[in-house]
Parts: sequence; structure tokens; C-alpha cells
Amino acid sequence: MESILIKNADVIVTQNSKNEELKNHDIYIKDKEVKEIGQNLNYRAVRIINASGLVVYPGFVNTHHHLYQTLTRNIPGINDVKLFDWLVRLYEIWRELTPEAVYISALVGMAELLLTGCTTTTDHFYVFPKTQPENLIDYEIKAAQEIGIRFHANRGSMSRGKSKGGLPPDDVVQSEEKIMQDCERLINKYHSDEKFSMIKIGLAPCSPFSVTKELMIETAEFARKKNVKCHTHVAETLDEEKYCIEVYGKRPVEFMEEIDWMGENFWYAHCIYLNEEEIKKMAETGTGVAHCPVSNLRLGSGIAPVAKMLEEGVKVGLGVDGSASNDSSNFLAEMRTALLIHRIKSGVDSMPARRVLKMATINGAKILGWDEIGSIEPGKAADITIFNLNDISYAGAKSDLVSAPLFAGNSQIAEYTIVNGKIVVENKKIVTVDLEKVISEADKISREMIERAIKRTGFNYY
Repeated sequence: MESILIKNADVIVTQNSKNEELKNHDIYIKDKEVKEIGQNLNYRAVRIINASGLVVYPGFVNTHHHLYQTLTRNIPGINDVKLFDWLVRLYEIWRELTPEAVYISALVGMAELLLTGCTTTTDHFYVFPKTQPENLIDYEIKAAQEIGIRFHANRGSMSRGKSKGGLPPDDVVQSEEKIMQDCERLINKYHSDEKFSMIKIGLAPCSPFSVTKELMIETAEFARKKNVKCHTHVAETLDEEKYCIEVYGKRPVEFMEEIDWMGENFWYAHCIYLNEEEIKKMAETGTGVAHCPVSNLRLGSGIAPVAKMLEEGVKVGLGVDGSASNDSSNFLAEMRTALLIHRIKSGVDSMPARRVLKMATINGAKILGWDEIGSIEPGKAADITIFNLNDISYAGAKSDLVSAPLFAGNSQIAEYTIVNGKIVVENKKIVTVDLEKVISEADKISREMIERAIKRTGFNYY
């Protein structure tokens, strides 16, 4: 049986119901769960981690990502355009996705997340080129199982191509029949609600401008039948708002309400352009939000009214979003950005570090309905990340150990990351996969995809 004893942590940020921050405490982990927290614990364990000088957090929860986009980061031809133009140009590269590309891109993003303290990630995969197999999400799941991250895979979809008034090319969208068949296949094959499950499946039409109203309605009905979560992009840009008003006669959240896409089993990415009535409606219905500050800044989309949402009781978590609009899957950097930008949006006192930590942990767990993650307490999954403050960049920054990694430090890399009781990051290194090989393969595939897109379209992405 696997067991870990974390000894004498400078502070354990439990995120339990009492919000306890325990100094000089130990954690005993056996198999997949936290068994006991206390001082001077005397268990025999396979692994003992000396946590003196270290800060222990619950594993962070990433509520929005597009992992395949790790292959299309920092491309000069799209670095300085807004969302709709950015999408149109990138679709031409994403048409080149293959099973190998999906698998390698997932390993890249998941490795970055684990290295920066994230133990649970979602993904929103919605590009299915007609030339490729239809089971591309299976390759992401394979990557998650190999690298050891807890995974909420969202079966995305696009059914409205250019010929039907949408943005994506027709050869990366699917028929509604094929989409729903694959949704059922994935749920039946992978989804598990068992305690300490490592894989869950959600359903995630891409956005109001790339799917039909009928598919949105059918997806929500099927998700309720199967008791799985639903996710999509909502109110990300003013262009999207204009589109929804022109096509549906309603603002994005109004449209979501009309088609019964609100409630405890639903969460939206972004939600930048909400009015007070919409915020109250989301709070009343229990609809969640994945806040993606870096992506929103990168694309010039805006700053979401997160402080207002939290005040009204909306469940708000954090997401790194796709790595073509973030150019990173660095979760701690996402937290730091959230800490800072709302001081401009809503006042310097509107986003203290502990509010950010709550979004990154227990809020994310609540959005996903994953009860055994998000906090460190007996009976919960042993999903833990540990940061080392024994570094010059933290000298003079230890008056508040809990907030130090958000305010200070010259690296966002965790000393240890533990998922379901297994160490997957140790001494700041991934120990489950060969990252040198992953990096080499990712660079090769990325270059080939871009070059094929240039040859086909004539557009100079460089």
C-alpha cells in the first residue's frame, strides 16, 4: 500500500469549512486519501517529505482549457488580433490535428499544470477534422492516465460551419447525430462518479456562434439524463454579444436562460460582459463561471466583473484557457494575474490572495461537482501541491506564508505535486513521463501543422 507522511509543514492551507491554516503540522496519506492531519504524527510511511520551509495547498483546479492549443502558441501572424479574427486564422492550423497531435499537446498542457500546482483539469475539445478519427478525446484521456492528472474531459462540439453562418470551416464541424453518438460513447466508456474517480466526462458545445440552438438544447437534455455537467463559452466579447442579439434576439446569458442552460450542472467560460441582473440570475441558479484573466487580457477581450459575481454568490473558479490565447498552462501565474487585474477593475481591496486561493481550489471543485477534491482534510482525496519558500525570491516575503507564492517568487514551479496519493512532481520535476521527448515531439508536430496550413492557405503565419 502506498503511503506518504508530510512532516512539519510551515503552513497547511486546508480550505476546509473553517478555513484553517495550520502551522507546523503533518499530513498522513494512505492509498488515495488524506487519513489524518496533526502535529508530531508517528506513522510509518513509504515516503516521508520534510516540509520545513514549505507551504502546502490543496491541488489547484483548472476549470477551462483547450489542451490541443499548446501546439499553436506565440504565432506571429495571430499574436495581435482579437478573438473572431484569431479564431478564423487558427482554425486553418487546427484542421491539421491528428491523434498524435492531440495526445502530445495534452501531455504538454497537463505537465505545465502539474508543475504549477494544478491536480485537476478540465478540457474543452471541439475540433474534429473530417480527415481524422472521431475518437480524438480518447487520446487526451490516454495522456491524462499516463501523466497522472485528475481529468474532467469535456466533449466539445461544433455543428454550425461557415456555410450555415458560423465561424469554423465546414470540414471541422460535425453533424448533430455524430456529436451525440460520441457523447454517449464517451460517457459510457469513461465517466465515473465513484469516490476518487480520476476521469469524468462533460458535454460542451463550443459557443453560440459555432453550434445550432437545437444542438444546445439536445445536449443539455442528454446531460441531465446522464447526470453529467455542461460547459460552453458565454459573454466573452462584444462581438459575441452582437452576434447573439442579431441571430437570437437576446444577449448571451438571456439566450442561455431561454434554452434552459443554467443551473448547478452548468458552467460558463469567461462571462466578461454581464449586467447586474444576469449576475443575480447566475447566482440564483447556481451556474458556475471559469474566470480566465490571462486569455482575456491577451486577446483584449476585457476584465470580467469577478468581484461583483463573488459578492452575489456566483461560483467562480479559475481557468488557464487555451494555450493559444494564454501561451501558457501556468496555473499559479493565472492566480497571480487574477490577484492583480481586479485591483484595476474593482478596487485594490477587491481581490485579496485568499479569495484567489478559494477560487483556485474549493470553488473549482464545487463547479465540477467533485466533492472529494478542493480541500485538505481527512477523507478527501490526497490532491496536494507544495511550494518551497527557501529561495532568495522569498527573502523578506514571509510575513504571510499563505500568500507568498502569489505575491513573490521568481518561479511558479511546485516542489511537489501529489494526485490521488501519488507523487507526480518531485523536486520540481515531472516523474511520470519523459518531458524531453514530449517537448521534441511537440515542436516537430507544431512546425509541421503550421507549414501545412501555410501551403494550403497561402497565409504567412510567421
